[in-house]
Amino acid sequence: MHVKVDLTAAMARVSLAEPADCRRFDVVVHGTGDRESLDQALVAASVGRTDDDEVLVDVAAVRRLASGSVADSWEADFQGMLDFARSKRWLTDDGQAIRAHVEWR
Repeated sequence: MHVKVDLTAAMARVSLAEPADCRRFDVVVHGTGDRESLDQALVAASVGRTDDDEVLVDVAAVRRLASGSVADSWEADFQGMLDFARSKRWLTDDGQAIRAHVEWR
């Protein structure tokens, strides 16, 4: 799954692509910009925030963005992804956010 951030429009858009794919997770940014513009887009969409060269994506935001577009079994798959992220220390200590790699396109 990919958190997509589109910085090409006048108002940045944040969406979730391939939400059923719980085997990978990243943030893909389209358009030109910098960490500050990325952070502003994520905060405005209530999805997360930048943290150095990565992004902390709110777990609740992923659930919200996936809602209505995934099967009933998705929650178990997503929980498995969160468990794996925790084992790699990619989940914050409080379990509220996932640390994600950012890919600029």
